[in-house]
Amino acid sequence: MENADLILFIAATFLLAGFVKGVIGLGLPTIAVGILGVVMAPAQAAALLVVPNIVTNSWQVATGPGLKAIMIRLWPMLAGICAGTWAGAGLLQQSKGGSATFWLGCALVLYALVGLKAAKLRVPSSAEGWLGPVIGITTGIATAATGVFVLPAVPYLQALGLDKDELVQALGVSFIISTLALSVGLIGAGALDVGVAQSSLLALLPALAGMSVGQAIRTRISAATFKLSFFAGLLMLGCYLVIRTLA
Repeated sequence: MENADLILFIAATFLLAGFVKGVIGLGLPTIAVGILGVVMAPAQAAALLVVPNIVTNSWQVATGPGLKAIMIRLWPMLAGICAGTWAGAGLLQQSKGGSATFWLGCALVLYALVGLKAAKLRVPSSAEGWLGPVIGITTGIATAATGVFVLPAVPYLQALGLDKDELVQALGVSFIISTLALSVGLIGAGALDVGVAQSSLLALLPALAGMSVGQAIRTRISAATFKLSFFAGLLMLGCYLVIRTLA
């Protein structure tokens, strides 16, 4: 692929990924890593995501209702994400067959189908203290292997009974921590340097453009419509990952 074509391909990818993230609060790394995997290694795609992930999620967090309460509630899971990501350092560079991405896609499809059937998963507040770190460590290892920060953190957060805006803010916080933790591993592996960081900064522009449009849509939809969009989005992301790895 020629240089100009590659730049347009990357810009279009981040525009689409940013739009999906603006609507449902997630999907930027899932879509971007999946599509960019056509033209580059997973570790390179994950490195390009660093700046867009940090900035778009910071924007997502800043527009939420109560950051302090979210941080107090989620810190055990967030600490676990860091521990799991660093424990799995190097898995993304070793990934060749795409099996981790395939199973991630399958799990997303299953979870989305359960959600669309209106099955309500709930985590008792008494269980958050011990379950949060377990969820965090598992999510961190999955992040280290795939470059995607989705499972099992997203179902866990959705099961906490947060409202629409709280859930979106909680997702943003989790993704920022995941991105920072993964960045440490990418720097150590040499996949993230100054040159890549500059390219990642350029990828921020289309991601922000897409996200602004997506957020405008989210502010105009009801809680019920958001829930439907949320699970439908997860279903499409999961199907995409499965098809992508089988193709």
